[in-house]
Amino acid sequence: MSRQPVVRHNDWGSLTPATLGDWEPTLSVSVVVPTFNYQHTLPYVLAGLAAQSYPAHLLEVVVVDDQSSPAQQLPEVRPDNTRLVRVEEGWGRANACHLGALAAEGDVLHWYDADMLAFREEVEAHARWHHLVDYAVPGGHKLFVDPEPLLGLDPAEVRDRVAAGAAGDLFPGQEHEAHQWVEDYWAKTDDLRLAGPRAQRFHIGMTGSVSRALYDDSAGFDRTLRLGEDMHLGHSLAQAGGVFVVDREARSWHLGRSQVLRRAEQVNRYNDPYLADLVPTMRPKRNRRGRAYQVPYLEVVLPAGPADDTIRVVDSLLDGDVPDLRVTVVGPWSEVHEDRVQPVEDPVLETRLVHRSYLHEPRVRLVESVPAGSDAEFVLTLPDASLAPLPATLSALLDDLERTHHGARLLAYGTGAVARLERTSALARVARLAGDGDDRDALLDESFGVKTYPATDVGWVPVDQRVVERFTLGARPPVDPDKSEHRLRKALERALETAPVAVREPEAPGAPDAGRSNGQEDSRRGLFRRR
Repeated sequence: MSRQPVVRHNDWGSLTPATLGDWEPTLSVSVVVPTFNYQHTLPYVLAGLAAQSYPAHLLEVVVVDDQSSPAQQLPEVRPDNTRLVRVEEGWGRANACHLGALAAEGDVLHWYDADMLAFREEVEAHARWHHLVDYAVPGGHKLFVDPEPLLGLDPAEVRDRVAAGAAGDLFPGQEHEAHQWVEDYWAKTDDLRLAGPRAQRFHIGMTGSVSRALYDDSAGFDRTLRLGEDMHLGHSLAQAGGVFVVDREARSWHLGRSQVLRRAEQVNRYNDPYLADLVPTMRPKRNRRGRAYQVPYLEVVLPAGPADDTIRVVDSLLDGDVPDLRVTVVGPWSEVHEDRVQPVEDPVLETRLVHRSYLHEPRVRLVESVPAGSDAEFVLTLPDASLAPLPATLSALLDDLERTHHGARLLAYGTGAVARLERTSALARVARLAGDGDDRDALLDESFGVKTYPATDVGWVPVDQRVVERFTLGARPPVDPDKSEHRLRKALERALETAPVAVREPEAPGAPDAGRSNGQEDSRRGLFRRR
């Protein structure tokens, strides 16, 4: 079997899709339509899907009723192979889409909302990318319209007009609203070709599709999310190696304004804590210091060695300027016992000291075998505990990777050992591309880029030279309270000189943003646009 084409970073322009109407599809497509009380628009959604140019024998539609009231029924005008699945457990779009994926039988999963009207070639435009590579994540183009003129038409008439290629004429004389925050980013990044790893943040599931293989290899939808599930799915698909495609020929009408457009501020406020916790690329939503998150930005994997060296390396990692990390130490922790033994002559003393040092540290986990993969954005695998990073080292190396969109930095030790700082999504892409006998490092360089540095040239020092500062509090007589207060105030004054404090400017009574400081307004960024 020949290897799939290599797409570098997110430059999907290197792929050449088939011309619409001039190719022979072979993959089956399942269109998953989640619905909750969309009885008024669903007949038109299915009418548009019944008029698709994609071969009917390769197309199925799975309508997932998320406990609508009254229960959703299938209208008369619909694709031949249409099924209704009812949600019995859980609720929300993410849950419904995942249940639809489980019920679907197609090679391709195409998410489609219950307030969308497809142009004739919509499904075909998506499907052609999946015939090229199994890691494409196409997104379609849409315009928002007032659905009232459509709701007065018979669904059979809508089906016939879409089939005749006249979907674009269904809303004559009406102003069409673009998905502006998406269009703006597309324009900045040449339709995501230049977006690199940030492309995942612009995954819009209302017109998205994915191969079943890529979906199954990803974490899929987080079924607990009630909003923001598309952005989380974009992260999951990127972590599995996905490349995000903009196909402007996959056209749709959105029947009405989306909730995001109607209530952007409230949606942003709700989404921020969920997506910040789950999606490391949402770094503008994460604190620079002082916080840990469910999914870390960086995971460091270290084999346990001599206790003093291992503890010093782990402490150096935790002491650095990337607090958003997880340190995984691999060692024989099950050997730590409670049998009677002379403590300093314990045969497993080295293991015991490391174990006790980090047993209750939430950013360190102790495992007995190297993890098969990671949910973090980056993974740093250290060969041993001979070198330790200076406080600014990890941040500088990660910024180097972020600027270049590269896949890896290899750090050469003087002993010949190599530490590997790798982008998780790049490793997943290579795993999809590589065949037996392929040089995976060469593929990683071809698809993302790799650079090697001598470790000691980029902030790594011998472990015994790395000092992690500790508190000093010697025995001393009490200080006079007034003198102590003076020292307190001087220390706070020095700290305030560099503290990032928002300054409140005087505002006219009744101003639109009265009560919100300018500092807060400038520093807070919404998920869907700058606030």
